Amino acid sequence: MGADRESRERAATGATAAPRRGRLDQPLPPRRWFLPEWDPEAFGRLSERIARFLGTGRFIVWMTIVIIVWVLWNIFAPGALRFDGYPFIFLTLMLSLQASYAAPLILLAQNRQDDRDRVNLEQDRKQNERSIADTEYLTREIAALRMGLGEVATRDWIRSELQDLVRELEERYAEGSGDERVVFPAERSRVRDVDDR
Repeated sequence: MGADRESRERAATGATAAPRRGRLDQPLPPRRWFLPEWDPEAFGRLSERIARFLGTGRFIVWMTIVIIVWVLWNIFAPGALRFDGYPFIFLTLMLSLQASYAAPLILLAQNRQDDRDRVNLEQDRKQNERSIADTEYLTREIAALRMGLGEVATRDWIRSELQDLVRELEERYAEGSGDERVVFPAERSRVRDVDDR
């Protein structure tokens, strides 16, 4: 009877047959994971450190020392203290276990290095594109300046024009008589004023 009543209430309110899990404006509660969680970045850094150590001479020296001590202990120690007999099966198992973990850790470290290299190459490519664009821009600007400098009066040209004007003034001054020496004739200045406008 109670279930029948709930279905009638849903039909009256227009609700769907499936019950709502919660409000849409609120996030769902976090799901519980039964597997352990880890930080991929921290795990990647740890794998890189291990791979870096595995690639050093120190690791080879320590590994050689451990194997020599292991073999010598299991050969020369009293029988009750030996834990791995002559075929050294436990040593083989330990070396296989170490190799089975070392290979994936090294591959993970290489993948992370490849990702970093890819990002660096992309940044280098973008930097090169920017440098090329800047160089092309500067080349265009320099070409425009050179073209503009072709129309600009240079120091030598201005000096020669001033020397010519001084010579012309000196000649006119020398031609004038007594007090009537005119440096700038009136007719000539009017013509220049008209032309300058």
